[in-house]
This record gives sequence, structure tokens and C-alpha cells, in this order.
Amino acid sequence: MAFKYPAARRDPAQVDEYHGTKISDPYAWLEDPDSPDTMAFVEQQNQLTMPYLESCGVRARFQQRLTELYDYPKYSCPYKRGSRYFYFHNKGLQNQDVLYVQDSLDAAASVFFDPNTLSEDGTVALKMGRLSEECEYFAYGLSSSGSDWVTLRFLKADGLTELPDVLERVKFSCLAWTHDARGIFYNCYPRQEGKTDGTETTANMNQKLYYHVIGTKQSEDVLVAEFPDHPRWHSSVTISDDGRYAVLSITEGCKPVNQLWYCDLQELQDGIKGLLPWVKLVDNFEAQYSYVTNEGSVFTFRTNLDAPRYRLINIDIQNPDRQKWSTLIPQHEKDVLGFVSCVNQRHLLVNYVHDVKDILQLFHLPSGRHLRDLPLDVGTIAGVSCKKKHSEFFYKFSSFTTPGIIYHCDLSHSSPEPRIFREVEVKGIDQEDFQTSQVFYPSKDGTRIPMFLVHAKNLKKDGTNPVFLYGYGGFEASIQPYYNVAYLLFVRHLGGILAVANIRGGGEYGLTWHKAGTLENKQNCFDDFQSAAEFLVQERYTTASRIAINGGSNGGLLVAACMIQRPELFGCVVAEVGVLDMLKFHKFTIGHAWTTDYGCSDDPDQFQWLIKYSPLHNLPEPPYSGPPYPAVLLLTADHDDRVVPLHTLKFCAALQHGVGSSPQQRQPLMVRVDTRSGHGAGKPTAKAILEDTHVFAFIAQTLGLSWAD
Repeated sequence: MAFKYPAARRDPAQVDEYHGTKISDPYAWLEDPDSPDTMAFVEQQNQLTMPYLESCGVRARFQQRLTELYDYPKYSCPYKRGSRYFYFHNKGLQNQDVLYVQDSLDAAASVFFDPNTLSEDGTVALKMGRLSEECEYFAYGLSSSGSDWVTLRFLKADGLTELPDVLERVKFSCLAWTHDARGIFYNCYPRQEGKTDGTETTANMNQKLYYHVIGTKQSEDVLVAEFPDHPRWHSSVTISDDGRYAVLSITEGCKPVNQLWYCDLQELQDGIKGLLPWVKLVDNFEAQYSYVTNEGSVFTFRTNLDAPRYRLINIDIQNPDRQKWSTLIPQHEKDVLGFVSCVNQRHLLVNYVHDVKDILQLFHLPSGRHLRDLPLDVGTIAGVSCKKKHSEFFYKFSSFTTPGIIYHCDLSHSSPEPRIFREVEVKGIDQEDFQTSQVFYPSKDGTRIPMFLVHAKNLKKDGTNPVFLYGYGGFEASIQPYYNVAYLLFVRHLGGILAVANIRGGGEYGLTWHKAGTLENKQNCFDDFQSAAEFLVQERYTTASRIAINGGSNGGLLVAACMIQRPELFGCVVAEVGVLDMLKFHKFTIGHAWTTDYGCSDDPDQFQWLIKYSPLHNLPEPPYSGPPYPAVLLLTADHDDRVVPLHTLKFCAALQHGVGSSPQQRQPLMVRVDTRSGHGAGKPTAKAILEDTHVFAFIAQTLGLSWAD
């Protein structure tokens, strides 16, 4: 059946000029989230979409099974503060994870902080939390309805007494206690006109760094760093392991580079009273430096300076001349140096990524010598906890078919061996039913791209299997194996194949891989992803009409651009919270930070890159007579203040106007707009289950898949 879409007003007079090129923007009115017209548009779209999603053939069974299988216990690695251990735990279907405390690893645990008590529907989430060094206080940041805005509050850790301190206008913030527990460093934004509840689109500029003294009002907080000449800079403080130094990292945008400043807190005679006397160790944006630890004045940093796959260097701040910097662990010839943590005073816990799979090793801090490998199956380290002053560490392993195994190791023992501390089983899913493999396929320019495949062990390569192809490809983010019950249901009950393509733009092979999918090279991401689909067809896993593609945020851009460039290559497209207007993204909330990956239409050369693939600007106008488009489900949310909903709403209107008016277009072109919800972080379990249900029910309906027990 063809669908009748709500009529959306077009404003032909709305034309913007970019470097002599006129670009019409007929749906610019949808950029105002509070206008009655925008609200009516959203309401009409949901009235079309929601009944369709609810009536999809497999919807009820998928939701029932997903709810049953999601109901398994989830745990984080325990971490030690003072003499006590803390960990997050979700019994299964609780909307938010609960923080527990225990006096020892064998002692009974009690609830320390439960965000579920803060709202009936689970939409108030714990966005950030920090215990002070010796566990005197707990600073915690709450966000509502998925917004990036955070309100900071404080508890006394003994007795859980609520303190009166409240800090507002906090966003993209660090949280760093001074070791004396007198106060905490945090970031906030100046007051802005209008709302700050996550439904506004105002650009976030002029973030500042403050020090809050416990027991005082926010109006008395000490401004310790600001950058009035650089409104887009962000800053973040780390307190050194010995408590003596505040290490300041300054970034501009999302490029993996930062300036590096520090302040010796011991030298402040009167304590923290005003702008700190920062020493600029690195005052340019040429490379990234992340604090690992320090021995007195010798600091260890993870860096990509002259090392696209990262290395460890030592800098003596008393002798900071660059010629005196030394390499502690050199760059690996192939693998990427991931996180590095200091433990047991003299040891480094070092992670490498080898062909998108994690390796964990122990090194000697004084010499940089490799001591041993730690046991790890094929998959991902989903969490690590340790501290320099403690002898023990925990790490959590997960994969596409393993929800979580937590290991514990105490280096004070004579022959320390990691042992399984906690292993989670999901009743009703047998890992033996699934096979995970990694294949490598050539992209358009011949580059070898890795891709994970998860499918039934007895899969027949006869060209008929449905595929769920996922990708991201940006911001140096690596998409490593992770556990998702909905994916396994797609494989087990809908006969599908999960395919995760590790395309360029991510960090899977370091900085070179990342840069090959950014700025003027962004088309490589789309070529890599389309080549993944072509490979799956060519190798007889599937056929084009049975491929569903999915991505979120930058991945929403990916799947929308690929659909427009190759509509005949896919059967279904699910684009979640996508960046779809590439000419204007930098004008809203934190969009200006992404120009380091995408470029910016204010620049004439970069405008030429962006206009070539911007999804909103490459949709066909009516009358459209090209190949029919795949089924499309766009997802956004009213409190998404990361990628504001206007991207999805404008794209939806243009898609329905052009492609939707074609008599050949039989497949639906729909949008699902969630309420009291944001970009994704902190989403309550109930909302996550419903969203996954709708996505896979839509895929099953539009690809013609039926449920098999």
C-alpha cells in the first residue's frame, strides 16, 4: 500500500546564500521546537507512525521476548573508595542502575544511591557521580528526560545525609575533588536567554571552570579558568594521583588534540581563591595528551604526538623542554594503544586494540617493560577499575554473545592471577546457538575494512538471509563487540545476520583511520558502508532487498547519505537521532564542536564538501521517478539537545514531499518522535525496550520477516 503523509507547509521564500550559491530551506520553520506548527507536525507524524509500529506482525512477540530476556542482572566493576567498595547493579528491568556499597568484597551490599526513586517513569538519570578521595562525600549529577543539562547535588557518604549545595547550568563537565575533600572542580555555562531544559537549540558557548567549596552557595564558587577569547573551548581537570597537581586539558571541538596546563596546588598559600596560576606545558592543538600518573614531577601521558596509534611519554615538569621528553612505551607497529591505568604504585594496566578486539597487559611503570598478558576472550573490555594506591584491579569482558564477565586480580599476592569475580548468564539465550566471525572486505578504493558477523551456526549462504547492518564511522569512536539482546533476537527468531562494519572515521586503527573518514574524506565512510552491503550480497549471505541498515547520531548521517546515494542497495533504513542538515548543524547546541570532523559551511571549500552529501540537500524533488526508496524509519526525541530534533523533522518533511509523492514508492517513510527522551544516555529501560521493539518490528514488517520459535 502507498501511504498518505501529513501535508507540511513549504516556505519557498526561505533561501540562504552560501558563497554565491542560493540554497532553499523550505522547512526552516521546523527549527522552532515550541511553535504550534512544529508541534502539530510532530503530532500528525506520530499519529501515522505509532499505529503502524504497534500493528506490525512481530511487534507483540518481540516485545514480550525482549522484556523476558532483558530481565537479567547487570553489574559494573566494583571500585574502591576509602575502605569500601561501590558498584552499579540493575536487577533486570529497573529503569536506572542502582549504586550499591559494601564494606568488603564478601560483605553484604546495601543501596547507596537509587535514581529510580527520583521519578515514576525513570526519566531522571544519574549522569555523573564522584566520591571524594577518602569517601567523605558523593557528588552526583542528575539529568531529566535525556537532556545533556545536569544539576549537581551532594551527599555525606556516611549516613547518606543530603547537603544543601546545588549547582546548576552544568553540561559537558568534569568532576574532580581535591584530595582534602574541601571542594570540587566542575564546568558550567553562563546564563542564557530562554529555556535550558534540553528542548532548546541555543548554541553552547563560553564554558567556564569553577571550584565549589562544600557548604557554600554556587554564587560564591571560585572561577579558576575561563577563555573569553575562545568561546568554543572546553576544559577538564584531573587531580594527580598524589593530590598535588590540577592537570587541565583544553579542547576545541572533537578533534583528538588538546592543550595541557597544570597548577601546583601545594604552592597556593591561601588555597583556591581565584583564577589559578596555570603553567602551560603544551599551548597548542597539535596532539592529544591524557594524564596517566606521575612520580613526583615526572608525569606519564598517553599521546598521539608523532604516533597515530598512540604511545606513552614521560615529561618532567621541572625540566619541560620538549627535547627532554622521553618515550616510556613506544607506538605498536599495528595495534592501537587504548586506555592506560596505574595500579599497585608501580604497575600499568595497558589496553591494546588488535583488529577491533581488545588485549589487556601489565607493564612495569618505572621501566615501561611488558610483564604479562591478562586472560581475555575475543571481545571487548567493557570496564576497568583500579587506583594507583590500591593493589587490586577489576576488569569486565563482554562480546556480542557474552553479557559480562568481571575479573578480579590482587597484585599484592605472591603469584597473582585474575579470577572470575562475577559472571552473568541470560536465561533463554544459549551462546552455543550463535557464531561470531570477523571478515575483511575491500572498499571502493581497495582499503581493507573489518566487519563482524553474528549468525546461527547452521547458516546457509543462499542469498536469502535478512541482514541488520550497523555502522558509525566518526569522531575516532571504535565500534567493538558489545552485548545487545535485541540483536540476538533478530538472529535467533527472525533468521537474521548481525553485521557491524568498522568503517573509516572511527578509531579502530588509530588516527590515520579516523582522518581517512573526516572532512574532505567523509565520502570514504559512505563508500566503506556501501561496500559492506555489496560484499554481503556478493558472498551470498543476502540480497539487497533484505538488508536493513542502522546508525545513530553520526551513524544516522551515515545511513541517510548511503540511502540517497544507493537507494536500490537496501531494503530498510533506520536512522536514529541523525545529523542530517550539514549546512546548519554548527548553529545549534554543541554542533559547533563537530566541525573538526565535518567542516563548516561558513568556509567556501568546506561548503563544497558538505553540499555533496548533506542528506537534507540531496533528497530528490518531486516529481520523483528514480528507483523506489527502501522503507525508512527516522527516530528522534523532544529532549535531544545533542543532535536537535530539527534535523530529523526537516529531513522527514522533505523525504515525504519528494520520494513520498512518487506512485512507485510503496514502502513507508516514517518518523517516530519520542517524548521526555533525549540523545540516548540515561534512557530508562522501559523506553529502551519499546524503542528496540518498534525498530525490529518495523524491519520485520517491511522486509517481510516472520517470527520463528
